[in-house]
Amino acid sequence: MKQADPRRSRTRLLCLAGFAALAPAATGVPDDIDAARRESVIARISEELEAKYVFADVAQRCGEHLRAELGAGKFDALTEPGALATALTEALQSISKDKHMRVQVRPPERARVEREDPVIARLQRMDRTRRANFGFERVERLEGNVGYIDMRSFSPLELTRDTASAAMAFVANTDAIIFDMRKNGGGSPETVQFVCSYFFGQRTHLNSLYWRAGDVTQEFWTLDEVPGKRLPDVPLFVLTSSYTFSGAEEFTYNLLTRERATIVGEKTGGGANPGGVMMIDAGFQIFVPTGRAINPVTGTNWEGVGIEPHITVPASEALDRALVDARKAAEARRAARTTARAALWTDVTDGLLEGAKLLKKGNTEDGTRAVDAALKLASDGDILEEWDINMLGYEYLQKDSVDASIAIFRFNTGAHPKSSNVWDSLGEAYMRKGENDLAIRSYERSLELDPNNANAVEMIARMKKK
Repeated sequence: MKQADPRRSRTRLLCLAGFAALAPAATGVPDDIDAARRESVIARISEELEAKYVFADVAQRCGEHLRAELGAGKFDALTEPGALATALTEALQSISKDKHMRVQVRPPERARVEREDPVIARLQRMDRTRRANFGFERVERLEGNVGYIDMRSFSPLELTRDTASAAMAFVANTDAIIFDMRKNGGGSPETVQFVCSYFFGQRTHLNSLYWRAGDVTQEFWTLDEVPGKRLPDVPLFVLTSSYTFSGAEEFTYNLLTRERATIVGEKTGGGANPGGVMMIDAGFQIFVPTGRAINPVTGTNWEGVGIEPHITVPASEALDRALVDARKAAEARRAARTTARAALWTDVTDGLLEGAKLLKKGNTEDGTRAVDAALKLASDGDILEEWDINMLGYEYLQKDSVDASIAIFRFNTGAHPKSSNVWDSLGEAYMRKGENDLAIRSYERSLELDPNNANAVEMIARMKKK
């Protein structure tokens, strides 16, 4: 199989639509399904499947089965659109065993808008997605410092990126995280990839999607960069139900196969073949799976079998059950981090003191190297963050260890180059030392990042008067 060109992925890729996208809709279509219409609908369904379904041989059998059932009169009594859609779905799934493959009645008003004004139809879809908060139903910090994210769908990444980033930022300082997928019917593989990327420290192959069109395979790896903090060692728990489907299953399976999360709840729905909705006529549509998932660890997927949880309980009890283990895991993580930080902090403070001594003696190169090494150790060990490092710099500045404070602030500008505040602090340290040219450049950089920084404006004006 050829590898997919990643530049084409956005135009090729269709969402992993689950039960949420395929729930039965109110018909509103006149009860006028006659023999000619039934024959026409079945012919169009067969054409779409044979042209696009990921398994061409199965598509052929599905079409043959529908035509045989039609010829045998199995659909003759079905004049109501909803009943016919249900019967066609059952007939197709009896052959394909594919839970994504579903015939639906198209909501008439939506069909009319799509036909008459596709732009308005798209805006309405986007507005429905926005009102659903792009799938993020609830984000909380529970007792025991456990983060909780209730996701109802994986909306397209271009729409949900900011909301997803905000959700991840909210739980970034918790000691365990629970993802609730019990009411999640699927969605965008890119969004699944985006959220999963927060929980791995090294580049990791999460999933692949094979597409019949073009005979291509698209690989999904963790992203090199995500907004905010990665959480590669935070204990994870995923809640599931029989409704959990498609993209929500991919999220669960990605974490399960990499032994990155504990799954709690019920066996999932079992839909691993992505695709898209195809219009049949003014009243009917069908979801046609045009690809299939291939997990890099197992070499297979969860289609038709679902995902078995580590801890099997009724979906209604999954959160309470997961919370027991999540709170224990959070407590253990806090204890381990406290012990590790205490040992690490000794090395950090020794390195900073050594660096400050060398700088005071005029050994700028070795002193700066010692400060950088100590701060990197603290950053990698999650002991000090941007604000902590900045405060540390001011502690040395107040002790008149100006060179040490400059070294600390310079490290912070390297670690957080887009922070106006750290450039402002570096400017203050340079100004204290009398190196006004460097101070002005630092304040100017701070102003570029935050044009409302009045302090930088005042300091630059003061130094230029001299």
